[in-house]
Amino acid sequence: MKTQVKALVVGGGAVGTGIAYHLGKAGWDVLLLERDELTSGSTWHAAGLLPLFNMSYATSHIHDYSVKFYKGLEAETGLNPGFAVVGNLRMAQTQARMDEYMLYAATAETVGIPHEWLTPAQIRDRYPLVRTEDLKGAILHPTDGYINPADVTQAMAKGARQHGVAIERKWQVDAYAWQGDHWAVTVTKMADRGGNLVPTDEQQVIRAEHVVTATGNHAQRTAQLLGIKIPAIPVEHQYIVTEPDPALVQWRKDNPEHPVLRDADAKWYVREERGGWILGPYEQGAPARFKYAVPESFRADLFPLDLERIEEEYMSMIHRIPTSETVGLKDDYNGPICYTPDGNPLVGPAPGLRNMWLAEGFSFGITAAGGTGYYLAQMMTEGEAEIDMASLDPRRYGSWMTTEYAATKNEECYAHVFILHHPDEERAACRPLRTTPAYDRQKALGAQFGQVNGWERPNYYGPLDAPDNFDHDARSFRRGGWWDYARAEAEAVRSTAGLIDATAFAKHRVSGPGATAFLDWFTTNTLPRVGRINLTYALTGAGTTHTEYTILRTGEDDYTLISAGAWHAYDQDFLTKAIEDTEPRFGRITLQDTTTQTGVFALAGPKARDILKALIRDPDPETALSNKRFPWLGTREIELGMCPLRAVRVAYTGALGWELHHPIEMQTYLWDQLMAVGAAHGLKPVGARAQNWLRQEKSYRAFGTELGRDATPLEAGLDRFVDLSKDFHGKAAMVETGIRSRCVTLLIDGPDDADPWGREALYAGDTRVGRLTSGGYSVAFGKSIAMGYVTPDHAAPGTKLKVRMFNALWDAEVTEDSPFDPQNATIRADG
Repeated sequence: MKTQVKALVVGGGAVGTGIAYHLGKAGWDVLLLERDELTSGSTWHAAGLLPLFNMSYATSHIHDYSVKFYKGLEAETGLNPGFAVVGNLRMAQTQARMDEYMLYAATAETVGIPHEWLTPAQIRDRYPLVRTEDLKGAILHPTDGYINPADVTQAMAKGARQHGVAIERKWQVDAYAWQGDHWAVTVTKMADRGGNLVPTDEQQVIRAEHVVTATGNHAQRTAQLLGIKIPAIPVEHQYIVTEPDPALVQWRKDNPEHPVLRDADAKWYVREERGGWILGPYEQGAPARFKYAVPESFRADLFPLDLERIEEEYMSMIHRIPTSETVGLKDDYNGPICYTPDGNPLVGPAPGLRNMWLAEGFSFGITAAGGTGYYLAQMMTEGEAEIDMASLDPRRYGSWMTTEYAATKNEECYAHVFILHHPDEERAACRPLRTTPAYDRQKALGAQFGQVNGWERPNYYGPLDAPDNFDHDARSFRRGGWWDYARAEAEAVRSTAGLIDATAFAKHRVSGPGATAFLDWFTTNTLPRVGRINLTYALTGAGTTHTEYTILRTGEDDYTLISAGAWHAYDQDFLTKAIEDTEPRFGRITLQDTTTQTGVFALAGPKARDILKALIRDPDPETALSNKRFPWLGTREIELGMCPLRAVRVAYTGALGWELHHPIEMQTYLWDQLMAVGAAHGLKPVGARAQNWLRQEKSYRAFGTELGRDATPLEAGLDRFVDLSKDFHGKAAMVETGIRSRCVTLLIDGPDDADPWGREALYAGDTRVGRLTSGGYSVAFGKSIAMGYVTPDHAAPGTKLKVRMFNALWDAEVTEDSPFDPQNATIRADG
């Protein structure tokens, strides 16, 4: 066995072999280790479906690559992966489900995934065994289907060997140790003893520059060995195989195989299997398993079937396919399938570790295996993938997450596989957990909360005098029950004042003799003077946007970096590693995470200054907040009543405003003071949804939507925040990349009852020229607003385009940047 390699891949399921194949193809020296036999984890009992349907842009690309890749494996390796390209028919019983499919189809268009629409009559004509009288319609993906999991894994393994990858079975990893420039990985030979897999006395130490873990159900053991948290925990998934259905056997004599059938409203998939049917339900109540480790005695094993738990889904299959009623059951499977709290896998760098890469938590591992290998190999060998993989980054979860949280959320995620995926959905499990001191105050005012990185954050404030039947959780693919309240909040910011809780912001203090030189190299913009702030970007090695920061300079070598709350651990890990790598070059640097010590309120609107004047303790309160003493983009310490705080004159809403960074223990006091004084000025508490609309009126880009690792700041139209006269990390790659697309803001004449969500395709005539990344409603213009990327020749203000919404094209026009108050007169207003 090799004991020194460029990359060690741990795990021989479909995902691990897909990664090994693509790393080998990229020219790396690779060893893959499997503790048992290839495919002996969840791969062996997977149903092998290849669904292209996904709301995630990155995951859609991954699945699309896999489907195309698998079709060429036999020609390359000589092994047939067992790909049945039968298509995938998703049926809808309700208009809401059709709305979901239409939103998904818009996302699919941006990736280039083919699809077609079928009416109930067309379904009945094509597939007469399917009952259709209670359907609204369906979406069909003709290019996917299902595959044999073991065969595709073996084909990828053979392809990997052809690219020079060594594969060793019956070796278990027992320890990882970072040696400064490589990993020393202790592995133990495993042996079969009476049906159990047990360790022997034979051990080896493998020297690997990079390690990838693709350990599936064993992710918790991997986490313990690495000393990190990996919220990938299996949940039971069961499916049953029926005896042959005579009606199906007769049908197949003269007709092709049915597509994979999905009745999402009934929570199941069905496909043909040797004249019978496979039913795979996603029922309520499926438990998480192996919360801490997989028992040594558990190999390619299954759990007892719980037929009572899937009775409702089984009966609905009989309803949809009446001929299945008299068919007996032949086989049943109930095995562990890994999940994560949001359903997306964990693909990318491990938090806090060097050259350690995770590929864990795949609930659709067969579908994702090929694409994960392709894009992760790009990240490892080229520095970044061609698509933005941040939404799958393992560092999107913070260290606050516990095993109980992950297990409970994973159970919820499993139960939601076929629940309507509203873009405005908020799932209830494990909430509330992380709350600010003002949480109860906000709740008493009607706040309806969302969750970001575990924090409870007001999405909007509903009516206090709501009738008993008012549904605060009304969700929709159009304008949900919250829409009117968010509009009123946005109007308040534009006309009077709004108070927004922004405590969830990630906040890091960077100080010390090396801080200034480091940050000058680390970020794109000129550093602010003491007492000033600026907006800046930290780049990936590929020159694309890794993180957006607002930098507050509070001393000569003292800075506070503020970034998106959802990306706290992601930003912290990136910043920590960058400091460690460069401290010998720049000098001593101290990094302090102040996120949970400091609360943040954003006070914005024409009356914001008047409200603060009534509270500020200053020798001359009338001039304390004037442009002369407190200019736009300035920061200084002030006192509001008895609360000392750092005020920052900036507003993400584009209104006159301040961020108030205060001691967290004084938050309720400050909230009460602001609300009491603000009442006379029309102050309204405002949630995140209104804020999102308002920032689009100012063309403020947001990380995770407009900003990501697939576009440079120059492509995002952020040239004014990039100082090309200085040297900074990623500069050369950014300049070399050039301009492949442009970020634009659009005003849209869309349907009367809906706004874009930021996933839709953009067209010039019949040509797709871009996609939206954000969407909402503009109170300033009285119509839908959106941001997105288009080809450079369609980025000029005034360009007429079309946007796909609900399977129709609607007029859209590219505006100038910051269509609301383009001269920033409102923000700069004196007083």
